[in-house]
Amino acid sequence: MQTVLNALRVLEEVAARQPAGVAELARATGIPKSSVQRALRTLQAAGWIRPAGSGATRWAVTTKALYVGRHAAGDLSLRDVAVPVMEDLRRRIDETIHLAIPEGDRVVLIERLETSKPVRIVLALGHSLPLHASAHGKAVLAAGSEAIVERLIADGLPRYTDTTITDPDELLAELEKIRERGYSTNSGEWRSDVSAVAAAVRDDSGQPVASISINVPTSRMADESRSAYGALVREAAATVGAALGDTHEGTSLGPGRSREPFPDPS
Repeated sequence: MQTVLNALRVLEEVAARQPAGVAELARATGIPKSSVQRALRTLQAAGWIRPAGSGATRWAVTTKALYVGRHAAGDLSLRDVAVPVMEDLRRRIDETIHLAIPEGDRVVLIERLETSKPVRIVLALGHSLPLHASAHGKAVLAAGSEAIVERLIADGLPRYTDTTITDPDELLAELEKIRERGYSTNSGEWRSDVSAVAAAVRDDSGQPVASISINVPTSRMADESRSAYGALVREAAATVGAALGDTHEGTSLGPGRSREPFPDPS
């Protein structure tokens, strides 16, 4: 049993840190290097990880992890509903659009539609983002329960860049602003080169089940773009949430069914 648990723990850390080496994984998991190496060999034989370079010293997850993730409960219906809305959004602004779901104390990217622009933000599907330092995370926090926010603050708010919010009072004030305007922003708080706006997708009970974001290089995110993108992503998230409610009631969004258009960013 412990061998299986070790392998799963190593797989989780590879996904979070990829490309990752044995020493880094041993430090992160607290598992001896020899056990980490055995777990890596097992995971490679099973097709879950692959060498990230020419030699087997650093590792990355394979698409097998993504395949399994696509079959998580509710994930497929969420994708089916969200992707057409995301495509509409990308066509209007030609920036990268992400779909993420909350998972524990992180949010995980499960879908990406890329911009055609040569300078872009590329994040791997399955990548996890911190709740307090990403647009996705803050959108989910603002839409979720106070208990989750309190637990996050109690655990501490790690700093990732110079603009990461690490003060509890500042985070609470930021979440209140997000609730008022309906979308969150990230100005290089997780990675200095990544900026984004995001809005939570809510289920019938009002709880956040996902979030949709517009991601751009920080150098391309002007103040006027941020507010315009915020309005667009807020509408996109609301559209997906309403459609999810329809599918739960047994109806579908067929070709003849219309959606309200996104507000014009101008």
